[in-house]
Amino acid sequence: MKYLIVGLGSMGKRRIRNLQYLDETDVIGFDLRKDRRKESEEKYHIKTYATIEQAMNQDPDALIISTPPDHHLEYQMLAAKNKKHFFSEASMFRKGIAKLDKLAKKNKIIAAPSSTLRYNESVKKIKEVVENKAIGKVILVTYHMGQYLPDWHPWEHIKDYYAGQTETSAAKEMVAYELEWLIWVFGDIKEISCIKGKISNLDADIDDTYQLIFQFKNNAIGNLLSEVVSRTPLRVLRVVGEEGTIVWDWLEGKVKIYETKTKKWTEYKEDKGFKEKGYLAKENMYIDELKSFIEKIKGKNTYSYTLQEDLKILRLLDAAVESSEKKRHIIIH
Repeated sequence: MKYLIVGLGSMGKRRIRNLQYLDETDVIGFDLRKDRRKESEEKYHIKTYATIEQAMNQDPDALIISTPPDHHLEYQMLAAKNKKHFFSEASMFRKGIAKLDKLAKKNKIIAAPSSTLRYNESVKKIKEVVENKAIGKVILVTYHMGQYLPDWHPWEHIKDYYAGQTETSAAKEMVAYELEWLIWVFGDIKEISCIKGKISNLDADIDDTYQLIFQFKNNAIGNLLSEVVSRTPLRVLRVVGEEGTIVWDWLEGKVKIYETKTKKWTEYKEDKGFKEKGYLAKENMYIDELKSFIEKIKGKNTYSYTLQEDLKILRLLDAAVESSEKKRHIIIH
């Protein structure tokens, strides 16, 4: 199959690496920026195009959409109208998604929004422990994700890419990114509250911190802190159950489980995996995610995340923003 990478920034280049790792060598790219096209050609030996029309004329079988979030929909719709399968990075905007879903189903294409953390070893272990009730009924879920925004792309100023823009700020993006897997593991949310704002001196007009408090439909209470001000990166989860505790530290790559019946901690360590130079996240989960998309196209499996599920997450993101702006809890219907 032929794959068109739409957007050759950091994520677009990662997706090229993922495909090449999977021995998918028929890859082309599109980006408006000449420097990004040149880098992709030199580093990955792919053919690139300066316009989307030129790229689409090469008749790709599938699009990998790795543009800034506010441009996802135009390329998703382009793919759907041309009956091309597509995979798209994490979303932030729900406008047009319902229409896109109908068109994708009508044209019988695979529409695959990203759900990267479902492929993370630790997240899969946490889901297994919760579903097996090893810690009993879940009561509390506390999660903190943070990393200083200038460290995300040290090669460019934060205002020069989407993460430093008001509507597509990194802290806001990560709320949707993290809620997706939290709901996958712990179930749907029925009520949400949020405080957001700029509390740092970052040189960008963004809300750098989002603090969410929510209640799952199973009555467990959760909170999510997404921020881009921590000078040392972290992703830390603590789950309190009636019969035990789960602790996950992303940087350590460890899940620790305490069970009251044994009064002992059990530790699960992720495989070492591999990282691209300059990145915190291992490549493995991104590779596995694309592999699942490719296998779905080939009819070998069911891709685990749909546009309808994505729409549910984006409604939660909008509800969190509404809660902060109106200073009240939002009931999710």
